[in-house]
Amino acid sequence: MTQGLLAASAAEHGQRVLGAVLGGLRTGLHEQVAQSWTRCLNEYRLDPDSEPHPPVLDGHALALRRRRLSDVIEAARLEMSTLYQQLADNETAVVLTDGEGVILHLVTSPEFTAELEPVGFTVGAIWNEACAGTNGMGTCLALAEPVSVRREDHFFTRLTTLTCSAVPVHDPEGRMVAVLDVTSRSALQQQHVLVLLGMTARMIENRLMEQRFRDAHPLHFHTRPELVHTLHEGRLALDAEGVIRAANRSALFQLGVESPQALCGRRLEEVFQATLDDLLERSRAASFHPVPVYRVNGAHRFFAVTRLPAAEAQPARAATAQAALAARPVKPAVPAAPSAATAGLSDAQLVQQLATGSRVLARGTPLLLRGETGAGKEVFARALHERSPRATGAFVAVNCASIPESLIESELFGYRAGAFTGAQRTGRRGKILQADGGTLFLDEIGDMPLELQARLLRVLDERRVTPLGTEDTHPVDFQLVSASHRNLLELVAQGRFREDLYYRLAGIELQIPALRERTDRRELIQRILQEENGAPLALRPEAEQLLMTHRWPGNVRQLRHVLRAAVALADGASVGLEHLPSLRASLPAPGAAAPAFSPQAAAAPVAPVSVLAAGMVPAETPPPAGLNLIQSHERQVLLQLLEQHRWNVSNVAKALDVSRNTLYRKLHKLQIAVSQRA
Repeated sequence: MTQGLLAASAAEHGQRVLGAVLGGLRTGLHEQVAQSWTRCLNEYRLDPDSEPHPPVLDGHALALRRRRLSDVIEAARLEMSTLYQQLADNETAVVLTDGEGVILHLVTSPEFTAELEPVGFTVGAIWNEACAGTNGMGTCLALAEPVSVRREDHFFTRLTTLTCSAVPVHDPEGRMVAVLDVTSRSALQQQHVLVLLGMTARMIENRLMEQRFRDAHPLHFHTRPELVHTLHEGRLALDAEGVIRAANRSALFQLGVESPQALCGRRLEEVFQATLDDLLERSRAASFHPVPVYRVNGAHRFFAVTRLPAAEAQPARAATAQAALAARPVKPAVPAAPSAATAGLSDAQLVQQLATGSRVLARGTPLLLRGETGAGKEVFARALHERSPRATGAFVAVNCASIPESLIESELFGYRAGAFTGAQRTGRRGKILQADGGTLFLDEIGDMPLELQARLLRVLDERRVTPLGTEDTHPVDFQLVSASHRNLLELVAQGRFREDLYYRLAGIELQIPALRERTDRRELIQRILQEENGAPLALRPEAEQLLMTHRWPGNVRQLRHVLRAAVALADGASVGLEHLPSLRASLPAPGAAAPAFSPQAAAAPVAPVSVLAAGMVPAETPPPAGLNLIQSHERQVLLQLLEQHRWNVSNVAKALDVSRNTLYRKLHKLQIAVSQRA
């Protein structure tokens, strides 16, 4: 019965295609789809009822194409992973093709990959219209414009269970070099997907421009100063003489020119009433605030800022890009009970800092927390929130280093309904508005790209948010806590952090002690053990000594992961050395004297040591339940890698050259629990 229904449905789709093309029956059919069906039938001679068989390039031919567009793939890789995480659907694929429809890079789940392979959906396959009929990638290439191809819009019957949305990607010369596509089983929220695709494509184009013109002076401009350093800004790349070498699409639109060729080769003073040297000096004097600049004809005013080439300034963008892979949607939290990291504190310095911070925050003064990565800055900030007059409001944590740049504006500031073509009907509230009445925690503020700082400063000064696509502003009232493991004053001196923003954030600065500096380590270890086990758990003397003398470069976050693994390995028994495999490498060699604990030694900084890099094999331990010895060895190697990278799953995945999803599945299989918080 089911096969009969499928056959009937297939026959109906084929007849619908033929009726639309040959009989002109196009009721309810989008013109883009109708034109594509006509091309497929009349030009490519395709049969809608036949099986699609997109050809697949051999390894050598694919490698040549990937090498030719290596910078495009590199610019797109991070943004594609971020988009896939934002969509949060295992039956979704984010795809990048070249200008001929060859799939160059693919981000999806193994399960969805297996489902799509029978129809030729794989890296190296050619998905232009001539090979795959009407589809998101091929039709976008044919029209050179964004398209959505919903299920029955596909030409081939076999593809009618899929929905594709695609947008073109242009290089700095204005050529369409790639297509970015989202293919899924879902027919819902395609308008929202198109918005995200458009933003992601612009981010890829901007990254590509940065990569190809690292030796050029970047110039950012817009008619509204708050939109400088956002996805809506115009960007120019200038050589040392002030000659324009490249321009992004927003720059072309704002300046009223049709192509980059109309700007490239012209001097800056032919476009604006300013020279490069003048604009550089004014940007420095204004602490890299956008400064007013006029078109040559004097009819329009813009706000612009420029700086030294990236190749000279060497901004630390690599860490920001890696952290973006670990980004997660941040949800407001209701007041919670104090966590193990702050409940029942006995460390005098931390208790004093908490009391000081609570008094200052109650008077409306912003706080800046300093401390090493993993020291518990977010936990400390949450404890401040729980003790503050705004404890009944939301606690909204925003990791400034890991917000995907392609989604910065919509995530932080939100947008109104109908703000973009295909925007969500209800609009979207940004994280800042979510913090209204509560606490906004800006974590790792020192890693925030310069492009974000101007708009953030405006919000903090005015306490008003302007969602994208509207001039209406919304008042916001929140208490502000920021944190960084960097010295912000040093970044200010290097021109990598705005001085005015620093003084806006640092009403008072508190130092969060590292774990090795805390006097309540033993108490903290016992509390975390009980929290992870659900009941008190005995700790053998040799294991306690190892935990107390370890230098903990990853701080509280590392301690929690080590103890979580120990609880799983001990399985209710007392915790011994065999349950601490990731720390056993720090033990002295047989026959050597074991280190005695001393607060001075524990406080001394030490660089993390890579056991794998030193050629050492992790100490063998009894395999956890359900794992054989080979899996147990693999588990210990992964534990060492996680320790080496301070439990940053994104960095470990990159080191292993696998996707985050693949690594998470491996960690689950090997019984390694990973938490996003210390």
